[in-house]
Amino acid sequence: MTTPLRKSLYVGFAGLSIIGTAAACAPKAESPAVETPATQNGGQVSTTSPSSQGSAASGASSYKDGTYSADGTYTSPNGQETVGVELTLAADKVTAVNITTHPSNPNTKKFQGEFASGIAGQIVGKDIDELNVSKVAGSSLTSGGFNDAVQQIKSQAK
Repeated sequence: MTTPLRKSLYVGFAGLSIIGTAAACAPKAESPAVETPATQNGGQVSTTSPSSQGSAASGASSYKDGTYSADGTYTSPNGQETVGVELTLAADKVTAVNITTHPSNPNTKKFQGEFASGIAGQIVGKDIDELNVSKVAGSSLTSGGFNDAVQQIKSQAK
């Protein structure tokens, strides 16, 4: 009859030992939890630089409203390529985008066309300082030309 009792005691001590160890190893919270942009936006991470947060909070825009255009260049397996980018800005946010393709061959035409058809969904409504496109609708190289053009547009709009 003592055997079941011993098993209970051993299980009880083992359980306390595990709980005590887990509690001792748990990180100590020193400050209250703060929601990150990833949890606030349903898992989508937004990158906002401190300077753009400050200008938005004060109501001042860093860039002049208007429509700006530039040609961005990038390197593809076929050599140097160019893509035309036209952005409309209002209060530092992109309100419209137009892409002009400049394909040098059928492959470039395909990828620039895919990029042009998908870029608006990724950037319209975003602050221009948050733009850093990497891949759009299967096109990854065209984004290099797009990002180059955005840098030129930011200089024009200052």
